[in-house]
Amino acid sequence: MKTKDFKIENFIRTNVQNMAPYSSARDEFTKVADVYLDANENPFENGINRYPDPYQKLVKERLSEIKNIPTQNMILGNGSDEILDLIFRAFCEPKEDNVICTPPTYGMYKVLAGLNDIELKNSVLTVDFNLNVADILSQIDANTKIIFLCSPNNPTGNIIPENQIEEVLTKSNCLVVIDEAYIDFASSPSWTTKLEQYPNLIVCQTLSKAYGMAGIRLGLCFASTKIVSVLNKIKPPYNVNVLTQRTALEALNDVEGYEGKLELILQERESMRDALSELSFVKKIYPSDANFWLIKVEDANNIYNKLLDLGIVIRNRCNQVLCENTLRITIGTPIENEKLIQALRKL
Repeated sequence: MKTKDFKIENFIRTNVQNMAPYSSARDEFTKVADVYLDANENPFENGINRYPDPYQKLVKERLSEIKNIPTQNMILGNGSDEILDLIFRAFCEPKEDNVICTPPTYGMYKVLAGLNDIELKNSVLTVDFNLNVADILSQIDANTKIIFLCSPNNPTGNIIPENQIEEVLTKSNCLVVIDEAYIDFASSPSWTTKLEQYPNLIVCQTLSKAYGMAGIRLGLCFASTKIVSVLNKIKPPYNVNVLTQRTALEALNDVEGYEGKLELILQERESMRDALSELSFVKKIYPSDANFWLIKVEDANNIYNKLLDLGIVIRNRCNQVLCENTLRITIGTPIENEKLIQALRKL
């Protein structure tokens, strides 16, 4: 099946196709009124006594301006993890279907596959952390519904080459979910620019990283209107709360603050690479398009534990495939980064 022949109707679970979505009070009345007595809310105003907009119109309108994507091509969730879970529940039949991911990668794909009782197939990345496209395509069968690709990848940090993703999109008969949590730190364009070209493409992003909004839990999903309508059908009615929507809108409007912090993180990323390269026990620094470095070292467990003793926490990735003796280091503030480098020098 070529991408142009892709039909999302063939992927929707039968029970999802047949179900009627929940209709909330704010679905039935979307205009402005003087008195609201329809949703059994507490009537005393305190800024949060009313249910939130179930479709986050103001946030989506601002995102549409920033990303040049129509609002009807997006759905927002309580973190990207909710979006990913909705994708599983909409398109994968428990105990029947399977999905493919490419370890080492984000661990929630495996967790959500287990939670939804979906078989998970692994196509391990190459030694330079690129896709083994032939292996991915060879594992696809009649029950393969989704291929999950993380780009820039976590924990490796690299962007997946465009030609490899294009081959997966065009030669598979599956939904392809590209997780772009770290795309703001990359020089490559987002795959959201190709949504019209690939009807089987779903792109997930977040405000947790570059926007510094991890605490509000807001995930972004961009896809065809048909895919978005399916996900909207099964999402909880008020899945993004009032405080999250309000805070997100403030952050999205603070363009100067976003750009300033992003630039500083990118500068610190390069400074940290230079400092890490001078340490004798650092054997390799992998290329990064994210806000972290993956490094191969001598005796990663020992270094990790010694840093813990000094009150410095990084991520030990030794338990992941292809990541023997590796540590993942997030880019912090200039002061935090300097503390880390000084501690590593003493080691």
